[in-house]
Amino acid sequence: MWSKSVIRGYICLVGRSAGLKEYLSPCAVRPCSSQALPSGIINARQAVDIWRKRFELNSVTEPDLSSQYIIAHVLGAKTIEGVKQVKMSEFLTQEETQRIWKLCKKRLARMPVQYVIEEWDFRDVTLKMKPPVFIPRPETEELVELVLTDLQRKTGSPLCLEVGCGSGAISLSLLKHLPQLRAIALDQSVEAVELTRENALRLGLQDRLKVYHVDVTKDAETVLNLCSNVAVLVSNPPYLFSEDMPSLEPEILRFEDHAALDGGKDGLKVIREILTLAPQILSDDGCVYLEVDPRHPQLIRDWLEVNVEWLRLAETRHDITSRPRFCILRKDKPNGRKPHLG
Repeated sequence: MWSKSVIRGYICLVGRSAGLKEYLSPCAVRPCSSQALPSGIINARQAVDIWRKRFELNSVTEPDLSSQYIIAHVLGAKTIEGVKQVKMSEFLTQEETQRIWKLCKKRLARMPVQYVIEEWDFRDVTLKMKPPVFIPRPETEELVELVLTDLQRKTGSPLCLEVGCGSGAISLSLLKHLPQLRAIALDQSVEAVELTRENALRLGLQDRLKVYHVDVTKDAETVLNLCSNVAVLVSNPPYLFSEDMPSLEPEILRFEDHAALDGGKDGLKVIREILTLAPQILSDDGCVYLEVDPRHPQLIRDWLEVNVEWLRLAETRHDITSRPRFCILRKDKPNGRKPHLG
């Protein structure tokens, strides 16, 4: 059996004395200057266990899932359940071991798994992911379901506007399900715009999606020039209260774009701009769908009554954890007058 020598980095093989049990100890997983990593000594199942323990020792969130996702990715599967059992028992090759150690080291530094493996599934589309572009959450999949229900009832070729597209998750998921749909996506981040375009191309949806680098809080006139007669305006905007930002997990604080998270003092900085523009962008029967903080629905209702004509909060829906998470707003018919830009 090969022995090991640890020199400020990855494990290096140097002789024949140490047993496999010692090698599998989580304490053995340390950085090393050498690129000579073990092959023919551990299998995938053992590698999952090594890194789960190492993540636990370093307080990495979801240590089991983190280890499983990374190793499944290296072995060409989405999940560890998708790896053939015979493959789980086979010795890892040198190349496989190198990739696992390299990617797991990134996760050890608290990089989110989505960035580590550079992709993530959102509903039924696989999206390329890279920092600092915002990572779509499960709640946003629920938001898409609400929008789909509305759009499926519309005839012709409806137009959807997404404000704050990030990786393009919302728009691309909607476009995949609705062949008649056209979409416009905006984001204040150049990285997000480029990633959305790349994901659209990968999914073959680029012909029905226009993506623009626009900040709705700074350039309302550009938004109005680009968008009109929109059937649905959908957004998962930055909605966290600024005071809550320091309490976020290191994965979020270190790697994700703070501008996609921080909604200002009351979390409504971007939401107010969206709702101010909405009456001028929406068709007469158009709707706005927002993912918000559970404290927001009443704040939005109160603010709308004072500040925006022809737009009302029609409904608030709860997420899977029973928190008020989604606001549905409807445009009232303008009766011949044009709403003013606030």
